[in-house]
Amino acid sequence: MQETIVSMAVAGAIIGAAVGGWINDKFGRKKSILMADFLFFVGAIIMAVSVAPWMIIIGRIFVGLGVGMASMTSPLYISESSPARIRGALVSTNGLLITGGQFLSYLINLAFTKAPGTWRWMLGVASVPAFVQFILMLSLPESPRWLYRQNKVDEARAILERIYPENEVEDEMKALQSSIEAEKAEENSIGDNIFSQVKNAWSNKIVRRGLYAGITVQVAQQFVGINTVMYYSPTIVQLAGYASKSTALALSLVTSGLNALGSIVSMMTVDRYGRRKLMLLSMIGIIACLVALSIVFFEAASHSPAISMVESTQYGRNSTCSSYLTAQEPSSWSCTKCLKAASDCSFCAHGSNKYLPGACLAKNDAAEDFCRGDHRTWYEDGCPSKVGGFAVALLGLYIMLYSPGMGTVPWIVNSEIYPLKYRGIGGGIAAVSNWVSNLIVSETFLTLTEALGSAGTFLLFAGFSLIGLVAIYLVVPETKGLPFEEVEKMLEKGYKPSIRSKKKEVGRV
Repeated sequence: MQETIVSMAVAGAIIGAAVGGWINDKFGRKKSILMADFLFFVGAIIMAVSVAPWMIIIGRIFVGLGVGMASMTSPLYISESSPARIRGALVSTNGLLITGGQFLSYLINLAFTKAPGTWRWMLGVASVPAFVQFILMLSLPESPRWLYRQNKVDEARAILERIYPENEVEDEMKALQSSIEAEKAEENSIGDNIFSQVKNAWSNKIVRRGLYAGITVQVAQQFVGINTVMYYSPTIVQLAGYASKSTALALSLVTSGLNALGSIVSMMTVDRYGRRKLMLLSMIGIIACLVALSIVFFEAASHSPAISMVESTQYGRNSTCSSYLTAQEPSSWSCTKCLKAASDCSFCAHGSNKYLPGACLAKNDAAEDFCRGDHRTWYEDGCPSKVGGFAVALLGLYIMLYSPGMGTVPWIVNSEIYPLKYRGIGGGIAAVSNWVSNLIVSETFLTLTEALGSAGTFLLFAGFSLIGLVAIYLVVPETKGLPFEEVEKMLEKGYKPSIRSKKKEVGRV
C-alpha cells in the first residue's frame, strides 16, 4: 500500500506532463502554471480531509497532475523569459526552490510528529505554497516567445525591454522574428492534435535529435535512484541501522538540505562549466557512491547480530516470530535473516549491547512493548550496524554529487534544446519519460530491497547509472550560452561526442 500511495502521485504526474505540453502550446506558459497550482491545491486539501485510503490516492493523483504540468512548464517559462547568458542559472533556481521545498517539507513533517492529527497537517500544509504561487503568478507576464508566436508583438517587445538592455532589445526581436517566421512557414507540419504532434516531432530530424538528448537525461536522472532516496530516505536510514523513526526523519532532513545546497552549486557553475560536463562528472560521482553504498550495506547485512533462542523465547512463544520457531536451523539466523524471513518478524536488540545476539520477535504491539519495556531497541526495517554512520555519510555525498549535475541540468537541457513550435510537445514527451521512469523506480524500490537486499538494489542502480553515463556522453550536446536559434542549427548539422564544451559541435548522431 505504501508503494501504491507514493506512486499514485507519480502516475498523475505522467498524465500531467503528457497533456502539459499541449496545454503549454495552446494556452500559454502562464495559464499552465496557474492550472498546475490549482490542481495541487485541490489535491492537498483532499488528502488532508481523507477518511479512507482511496481519498488519499485521489488526492495524490490531483497533486501529481499539478506536479507533472509544473515540472515541464516552469523550466520552460523561466528559460524563455531569461537572457541566454544567465538562462542556466535561472532555470537552476527552479531546481533550488524544488529541493528547498523538499527540505522545508521534511522540517514541517518533523515539527508535526507530536501534533494531534499529525499526517493531516503534514499533507494539508502543502496547499499553502500552491495558493501563494497562484496569487503571485497572476502578476507575472506571459513568455515573450509564446506571445510573439500568437502575433502579440507589442506585448512581447514590452517584456523583452524589461529583460534585456536597451541596445540588445532590437537584436532579440529580430532573432525572435526570424525564428518564428521560419516555424510558421512550416506550420502545417506539426499537426493540430497531440497525437499528430508527437508523430511529427519524431519525424523531424532536429526535434528527434533533441528528443534523444532530452529523454536520455530525464530517464538517467531517475534511474540513478534519487527519488527512492528522497521518497524513502527515512526507510533507508533505518536500513542503515537507525531504529528510531524520529532519528531517521531527522537524518533525512540533513540529506534533503544537502540536495538544496547542491542546487545552489548548480546555479553558480552551470553557465560557467556547461551542462554536459556537470552531468558527466555528476554521473561518475553517483556511480562511485552507489557502489560504495552497496558494499557498506552488504557488510552491514553480513555482520548483523545473531539470533538467540533464549532471547527470542523469554517473552513467551506467542511473542516469538513464528518463522523462527519453525526454522530447520534457527542457530544460523541473524537479525538480517529474521527481518527477511517474513513481514511479521522484528528484531529486539540485546539489553546490554545491541551488537550481541538478540531476539527475533513477532511484529505486534505486545512484543514491541515487552522489548521496549526492558529498555531494548526495536528494529523493523534494519539491523544494528557499526557502519550505519558511514552509510548515511555516503548517502549525503551521493546527494551532493547528484544535485548540481543530474538534479537540475536535465531540466535546463530540456528547456532549451527544442525548436519553439515543438518546445511544448518536446518538453512534454521528455517529462513523461521522466515520470514514467520515476514511477517504475518508486513502485519497485521496496520490492527490490526485499528481493535483492539493500546492497543488491544499490548495485543495480549503479549499473543503470553506468548505462546512463555512456548514453549522455554519446547523445547529449553542450547548449551553454547558445541562443535557441544556434541550438537548432547545431542539431540540424548533427552532434559528435566530446567532453569539452564548444560553442558549435558538428558530426552525426
